[in-house]
Amino acid sequence: MPTLSNDQHIRQLASLELLARQVVEGFITGLHQSPFHGFSVEFAEHRLYNNGESVKNIDWKLLARTDKLFVKQFEEETNLRCYLLLDTSSSMNFPETGMNKLQFSVYAIASLMYLFKKQRDAFGLCLFSDKMDWMSPARSTSSHLFYLYAELEKMYNNPKENTGTNISQVLHHIAGEIHQRSMVIIFSDMLENSLNEDKMQALFAAIQHLKYKKHEVVIFNVTSKQQELDFNFDNRPHHFVDMETGEQVRVHPNKIRDSYRASLQEYRHQLELKCAQYHIDIIDADINQGYNEILREYLIKRNSMI
Repeated sequence: MPTLSNDQHIRQLASLELLARQVVEGFITGLHQSPFHGFSVEFAEHRLYNNGESVKNIDWKLLARTDKLFVKQFEEETNLRCYLLLDTSSSMNFPETGMNKLQFSVYAIASLMYLFKKQRDAFGLCLFSDKMDWMSPARSTSSHLFYLYAELEKMYNNPKENTGTNISQVLHHIAGEIHQRSMVIIFSDMLENSLNEDKMQALFAAIQHLKYKKHEVVIFNVTSKQQELDFNFDNRPHHFVDMETGEQVRVHPNKIRDSYRASLQEYRHQLELKCAQYHIDIIDADINQGYNEILREYLIKRNSMI
């Protein structure tokens, strides 16, 4: 399967649906060809008819072709409800060349939605920055899938400028809106809390609210590993701009690389410890890697919930 993290290749794709189908079907083929078993990767739009139940949903055309009674599957028979939360704050527009964190997240979410649809899982979408910007209900229909793809395309084509993040406020809102046990999947660079202990505590208070409502939480920590984590910039002065506040600083990367890495590693360590304490899965999602790990992590969590 060709890599889909290449920006030039992605631009050639006609739509989110086409990319999502390529990602998911390639991933499923890989699972079938590998010794990695245990996932439900065979999909159906029908199930066998059980004696005694209503005949109103029998697919009579399928009966004529197969001589067997099958019942059409409808939304109320979905296996799981999933809500995808996309951080659209300006820091997600990094880096400025090639694929950025927002674009990577849009494609990853589109691929997950395609997988949800194939597995008859209901799915909803939430777009947030410093506030809740938009939220859909969770459904499993094809029309709902393409409706959400349209919203993702709008966000892809109209990234926000000079906009911060308030993830804790959004998670409290989500906890109040979702009334059935669900999987809540967050795509964010999680940078809002990196230098602020109060914001870190507020984040986990909000996550506790979700856990209290019996929801499962998965965080995909979206990063450009080479630049944001390794701070791999060449040996010359650089002009850095905070994409959320517009604040600017000119520094020589070699002079601050060690302290930067140490500070970031300490924050990420604390974040991982807190997530472990609250039984939250947090997965690094490097934008320079493909989407298979994201799909795999979802299936692992899904199988543990059903």
